[in-house]
Amino acid sequence: MQLSGKTALVTGGGSGIGAAVAQVLAAEGARVVIAGRHVEKLKQAAAQFTGQPPIEVHEVDVADRASVIRLFAWIAEKVGPVHILVNAAGTNIKNRTLLEMQPDQWDQLLAINATGAYNCMHAVLPQMRARRDGLIINISSTSGKRAWKLGGVGYSASKFAMTALSTAAANEEGARGIRITAICPGEVDTPLMENRPTPPTPEHRARMLQPEDIAAAVLLVATLPPRAHVAEMIIKPTSQEYV
Repeated sequence: MQLSGKTALVTGGGSGIGAAVAQVLAAEGARVVIAGRHVEKLKQAAAQFTGQPPIEVHEVDVADRASVIRLFAWIAEKVGPVHILVNAAGTNIKNRTLLEMQPDQWDQLLAINATGAYNCMHAVLPQMRARRDGLIINISSTSGKRAWKLGGVGYSASKFAMTALSTAAANEEGARGIRITAICPGEVDTPLMENRPTPPTPEHRARMLQPEDIAAAVLLVATLPPRAHVAEMIIKPTSQEYV
C-alpha cells in the first residue's frame, strides 16, 4: 500500500484511462476522488472499487474555471490536501481536418484538453508549493509529440499545448519539490474511439493499448520516491509506428 495516506484527484474519472487510473491508485491505498461532467458515469466507475476507503465523486467541467474552483473547495473541506493530481479529462471530434473543423470545435478542444489541465494545475499548485511536495500527471498523447493525421489538427494542437505546459511547469516547480509528468499514449481502446471519423474495427482495437496499461504507467510514476522525476513517458501499442 505505497500510497496509503495520500489523496489523489483524477479528472475524467468516469471512463477510459481516468477510471482505470482511479482503480489502481485506490488499490494501492490512496484516497481517490474522481471528477467529471457526468455524475452517473462517475458513480458507476467508483462502484467498481470495493475496497476502503471508497472512491468519492464530484462533478466538474474542467473547461469552466469556476467549476474547478468549486471542486477544489469541496475537496479541501470534505477530503483534505491533494497529493496527486491526474489530469485525464479529454475529448476529440470526428471532423478532424482544418477544412472540416469549425471554430467552436477548435475552442472546445483547447478549452478541455489544454486549458482544463491548466485550470486544475492552477488550483492545486498553491497547496503543493506550501508543502513543497506534490505530483501532477497529465495524460497527453503521442499526438502531443507528433502532429498525426490520426489525431487531427485541433486535438494535436491541444495535446502539444498540454505536453509543453507539463514540461515548462515541471521546470519551474521542481525546485519546490513538485513533480509534473506528461504521459503520452498512442492508441488506447477507450470510448473516445467512437469519435473517430471511422471507428476502428474490433481487430484493430484488440491491438491497441488498454486503459489499464496507462494506469500501470501512472502507478509507476506515483510510487517512485520524491527524488525521482519522470519528465515524460511515451507508451504505444507494439504494432503502432512512432516516427
